[in-house]
Amino acid sequence: MTTATQVGFNRITVELQPPAARIVLNNPPLNVIDVPMMDELRAALEQIETRAEISTIVLAGSERAFSVGVDIAAHTPDKVRDMLTAFHSVIRSVVDSGKLTVASVRRHCLGGGAELAMMCDVVYASPDSVWGFPEIKLACYPPVAAVALSAIVGQKLAAELVLTGRTLNGQEALQAGLVNGLADDPETLITECVQRVSQLSSAAIALAKKAFYAWDAIHFDKGLARAEQIYFDELMKTADAQEGITAFIERRRPKWVGK
Repeated sequence: MTTATQVGFNRITVELQPPAARIVLNNPPLNVIDVPMMDELRAALEQIETRAEISTIVLAGSERAFSVGVDIAAHTPDKVRDMLTAFHSVIRSVVDSGKLTVASVRRHCLGGGAELAMMCDVVYASPDSVWGFPEIKLACYPPVAAVALSAIVGQKLAAELVLTGRTLNGQEALQAGLVNGLADDPETLITECVQRVSQLSSAAIALAKKAFYAWDAIHFDKGLARAEQIYFDELMKTADAQEGITAFIERRRPKWVGK
């Protein structure tokens, strides 16, 4: 097989090696997902979706981090609506894809990075991976995880992760059902997965996904719209949310007022 690397991207790299396409987050050192990366991810996913010879999309980060999450500076009241709209369009592209989506996770996988990975159909990770949703520590919450995480790991653990900011190591993520398999080099598992899928009908996979997620899709669309509304209309008007973001940017401890 030949590998073609698509040009025109700055925050990601895209390699086409049918039957797989590989999207690698490339914003060193920790692959913070900023708005330019979101735009590139959405464009790449849309382009790959039209390629009939591609049946699997692999999303990966670096050896140091899959991603530590969405750019905190983009959470300020003047930017947050456009930022969340852009990020959730990426999530919806992943959810709506007719290809099998596979996440390859090493080390840090936090916040929006964890949301992006968990929405893939299959997730392989390294044992030293760290999973978590630290938004609550900034007086915010992760809308995608708030809606979809319970279906993956169960309500009680999802509540603990979203509402307390607890993190999971790779083994805990595997036991929780957030991860399908662990390996020091997750790429070995991904190679096996791509090989299995290459023997299957891509049309059947697309329709099986449509049927498999039919019930979840109904609730996800409505739930994410509601989570966005609460985020924009209520959370972003609280003093604590503004203080949490400001304190992070200024590298100081936040001073909560409870409103």
